[in-house]
Amino acid sequence: MKYILENNTLIEPDPAVIAKMKEVIFQPLALFEEFKGFSTDENVNPNYIIPKQYMFRLQKIMDEYVGGVSSNFATNKASLDRAAELLVFLKEDGEKLAARDLYELLRVWENKHRLWQAESHLRAVAFREETRWPGYYFRTDYPTLNEDWECFVNMKWDPNTNEWSVFKRPILNLFGIE
Repeated sequence: MKYILENNTLIEPDPAVIAKMKEVIFQPLALFEEFKGFSTDENVNPNYIIPKQYMFRLQKIMDEYVGGVSSNFATNKASLDRAAELLVFLKEDGEKLAARDLYELLRVWENKHRLWQAESHLRAVAFREETRWPGYYFRTDYPTLNEDWECFVNMKWDPNTNEWSVFKRPILNLFGIE
């Protein structure tokens, strides 16, 4: 606490930035209110998508193309490339996520975060050209477990360029146990 009090470099946030953040956060509520009367069923509307539908679409993409149970935990480069294509479409539809209430607003943002996790998982599986079976997934195009892949796969996303970098990190043996 002493260090924080002596070295406090916090600045007052810009009220315009805060107002913009609030607008972005609550936009799904406004979207629903604007278009809820467009169709006879609030769940089916060409102007928005509700969080539950979005979640099902994301789960289906990951399950079928990135080695889920419906594909018997098997995947390959072609499936991963198709998943990447479909995630681009889903990301575009994420701009149309709508919420009826605060609970659904929570689910909107949960889905947006799930998409980040799904995309990073897809990139890690594509980068790691080996099978991680038994226990995780089987790459039909790389059917063996390679010793040179005893490492962590890490990644960074650059918000300025919208680019991902994926790289290996060694496993550090902290306790001398092999």
